[in-house]
Amino acid sequence: MNRLKEKYLNEVVPSLMKKYNYKSVMEVPKIDKIVINMGVGDATTNSKLLDAAVSDLTKIAGQKPVITKAKKSVAGFKVREGQSIGCKVTLRGENMYNFMDKLIAISLPRVRDFRGVNKRSFDGRGNYTMGIKEQLIFSEIEYDEVVKVRGMDIVFVTTANTNEEAFDLLDGLGIPFRK
Repeated sequence: MNRLKEKYLNEVVPSLMKKYNYKSVMEVPKIDKIVINMGVGDATTNSKLLDAAVSDLTKIAGQKPVITKAKKSVAGFKVREGQSIGCKVTLRGENMYNFMDKLIAISLPRVRDFRGVNKRSFDGRGNYTMGIKEQLIFSEIEYDEVVKVRGMDIVFVTTANTNEEAFDLLDGLGIPFRK
């Protein structure tokens, strides 16, 4: 069993049950999935950039991403409807806990001048989104093989009803929030 999953079951669940007076263990919020999204706007001119982003995301997440396509045409961005403009991967179960553990323990401490992640990035329904400026913080990515430095969004989708419950859940799991 994963280290983070054990921590969730043995420490986070009892503390949340006590704090919010849940009657059943099933009421306790949990992380449903983690979605990692990488937008590749330059893919409109050079399709090789999308392939590089897909391979980077495959290394980071440990599973193959889905290529996302434009829903609408936007002349200002030179994007046509149906054109490939990014990639995303949805992690659930064991892969999700493995990725989260790696993110907290290895990758985030490698960010330059890291003081913690923003507390205000909750969406009002218990989901948390964080942005990463470059994929180089992940140990799987080799600097020499990077075609272009690219950022990504990481969304933690939880079953929590409020931001406060989601914050306590993620804080309990060890996400380093700013003080």
